[in-house]
Amino acid sequence: MMSKTTRFDAADYLGTKERQVAYITAALESGDADFVRDALGLVARARGMSEIAKNAGLNRESLYKALGESGNPEFSTVMRVVRALGLTLSAHPAATGRTSKRRRVA
Repeated sequence: MMSKTTRFDAADYLGTKERQVAYITAALESGDADFVRDALGLVARARGMSEIAKNAGLNRESLYKALGESGNPEFSTVMRVVRALGLTLSAHPAATGRTSKRRRVA
């Protein structure tokens, strides 16, 4: 007898803004561009891709393509999606304990 299974969708577990922010933060902190793209896509799907596309000034199909598995969105698209999600990006020193070497300007 075969067991009946359902397809897993991580977007189903991102139902609150706090979880969404935590997930995107983890993706950004990983430094993995694919993870960031996937996280933005999952959160956009959790909130409603059509609404996010509209708020970002994109059509839904373009947004799915940009944030899909083989997508490679331009940084301007990423920023439009981040703003459409009601988020901002900020920088802080990495926790590696290393200091960067200053480049000499000629």
